Amino acid sequence: MDDERNHDTSLCKQSASSTPRGSLELDIPVVDLSVSDEEFLVREVTKASEEWGIFQVVNHGIPTDLIRQLQVVGKQFFDLPEAEKEAVAKEEDIEGYKRNYLEGIKAWDEHLSHRLSPPSVINYKYWPKNPPQYREVNEEYTRHMKKLTEKILGWLSEGLGLPAVALLQNLGGETAEYVIRVNYYQPSPKSDLAIGAAVHTDVGAITLLVPNEVPGLQVFKDEQWLDVEYINSAVVVFIGDQLMRMSNGRYKNVLHRATLDKENVRISWPVFVAPRHDLLVGPLPELTGDENPPKFEGVVYKDYLHQIFEKWAVDKLYSS
Repeated sequence: MDDERNHDTSLCKQSASSTPRGSLELDIPVVDLSVSDEEFLVREVTKASEEWGIFQVVNHGIPTDLIRQLQVVGKQFFDLPEAEKEAVAKEEDIEGYKRNYLEGIKAWDEHLSHRLSPPSVINYKYWPKNPPQYREVNEEYTRHMKKLTEKILGWLSEGLGLPAVALLQNLGGETAEYVIRVNYYQPSPKSDLAIGAAVHTDVGAITLLVPNEVPGLQVFKDEQWLDVEYINSAVVVFIGDQLMRMSNGRYKNVLHRATLDKENVRISWPVFVAPRHDLLVGPLPELTGDENPPKFEGVVYKDYLHQIFEKWAVDKLYSS
């Protein structure tokens, strides 16, 4: 079976076994951003990133109504006839609409992805024209998402003992790339035999995700799969490969996957934040020395992606 996820730069990295296993409920760290104590927020997001590589944020400043609108226009797109969705079909790049099939199951994953920022990389042909509010809602969401991302990166920078702007600057500042991927998982009576998204870590720097209310997101910790509790309007934050590498391993990238529901459609809206493709990414010099040598080599980000995709191809040869 040809798994398209192994071939596109969806900013996700295939890793480990994707065979569903039993899971346990887990309340991953939740950080209330309405707290006025900045030092407390730095400690909380730093601890969560060091110990878990994932946390949820509430009272984050993104209007609840805007999140609802994002979810409405996203679902409206997937409710369109197939011919209309194919109008923004994926070509060679990461952007566009794609439907994946699993043998014996009608469809286990549809997704729409496109760049949100910076303006120089946006290609509106991959932004649906129907529903008509799609562009306006996504542009407004991008403005809020960038503000939230910059806050979190600032706290994570300070948690490393660096200036608040350090991590963002090393991702390219205003040229850092934001990509949204709307994942649409149809219900399946065979949900115990298949998953919606294979086990992976995110190859970018940081991911901020909002789901609908249908459970299915799981993380791997302490040698077991754990369910991520759904919290209305919360944003789930994942540490990706590049923040792990930049922090010289202090921040943990997290293995996660998406499972299917037997009765309900599950939809998620991750925004992937990644370095500019020509940037050299590795442990920040301020964090290394004789007593703490670099744990990773510096690699230009586009070359890092190429290495990952080559590995996917090799893994596929031995897993089919």
